[in-house]
Amino acid sequence: MVRGLRVSILLLAVLGNLAWSFSAKANFNGKLTVEIDGLKNKQGQVCVSIFASSEGFPSDRGLQKQCTKITGTPLPITFENLKAGSYAIAVFHDQNDDGTLNSNVFGIPSEGFGFSSNPEIRTRAAKFSEAAFLVAGPDTNIQIQLKYL
Repeated sequence: MVRGLRVSILLLAVLGNLAWSFSAKANFNGKLTVEIDGLKNKQGQVCVSIFASSEGFPSDRGLQKQCTKITGTPLPITFENLKAGSYAIAVFHDQNDDGTLNSNVFGIPSEGFGFSSNPEIRTRAAKFSEAAFLVAGPDTNIQIQLKYL
């Protein structure tokens, strides 16, 4: 009887430690490094928006946005303090520094653009589900290849 009680207490202690370690990992704040490649030139800046849901993706501001002068290729951009979860990135090469992705009269982008997971783009922008990736550890690195039409 006493031995059974000891085993039960030991089992509870082990399960409690496992539950604590899983919850501690779920509450981390991670760092995401996005490496932008395929820039046509070093004119202007690159603007990157990160989204935590499909709401507003890819054209609105998103969770965070950074615009960075082009210093070289590939160009790394870092987002800090991200909770574990699913995210998507939209990026464009703002060659004329006006803060928007310019397009021609038909709505076709005249500046480079890209999305996380590098989905194939034909007649529309990527959907959140096509560009989604997981941040599940302290350091996540992704690469985005820009496209010019």
